Amino acid sequence: MEIVAAITAGLLAAIGVWLLLDRNLVRVVLGIVLLGNSINIAVLTAGRLGNRTAAFVTSNGVPELAANPLPQALVLTAIVIGFALFVFALAVLRRTWELHGSTATDRVTEVAEGPSPDLDEKASR
Repeated sequence: MEIVAAITAGLLAAIGVWLLLDRNLVRVVLGIVLLGNSINIAVLTAGRLGNRTAAFVTSNGVPELAANPLPQALVLTAIVIGFALFVFALAVLRRTWELHGSTATDRVTEVAEGPSPDLDEKASR
């Protein structure tokens, strides 16, 4: 089970990095999401998968084959933070599309590095 999860995490990380290297901001955002999910799977896999007993402490102590609850709690927190980041990135993408009419990084950089429209008006006066 762990080997399947590890291969899945590696595959998602590879696809995420490949998408991050693209010039389209939509693909960059999708790459960030895939990379985040691959890290979550890797952390969850590190905390043991399979038929383990719950990590409840009884009067006899912690069961020997108990699952580690810490990675599960960390991944749950990371999922919430990742979703918030994804929604924020989608809002930034929408605003970029509204301002520039494109999500290509070259076009956005060209507009951002150009002179401000306010400076052009003041210079012409």
